[in-house]
Amino acid sequence: MTVKVLYVEDNEDNVYMLSRRLKRIGMEVDVAPTGEEGVEKCLSGSYDLILMDLSLPGIDGWEAIEQIRRAGRDLPILALSAHAMQEHIDQALKSGANDFDSKPVDFTRLRGKLESLLSGGKDA
Repeated sequence: MTVKVLYVEDNEDNVYMLSRRLKRIGMEVDVAPTGEEGVEKCLSGSYDLILMDLSLPGIDGWEAIEQIRRAGRDLPILALSAHAMQEHIDQALKSGANDFDSKPVDFTRLRGKLESLLSGGKDA
């Protein structure tokens, strides 16, 4: 079974780098460059997991996560941000993210978190 990931990220370099690595491990990646588009794609599509950048144009990742949760979607969401202070992590989790990872991404660590979320770990 292929894992279908929605990656909400506005930085093209990050999209290029992480999408390639996720595809190499067998995941299918769909990208949304804004929080609004991420919410729209999530609510109209079928994904196994969301990677959500928090600093986005338009609505930020925190608000996008809240909108997805208010719409009743309970799929795993992993928040990503270079803002890795405890207050940002706490806010992401309070918004409804299941886990948090900091940028720049350590792919080995991120992969472990993704595998944990997909197997029902954390709050997933």
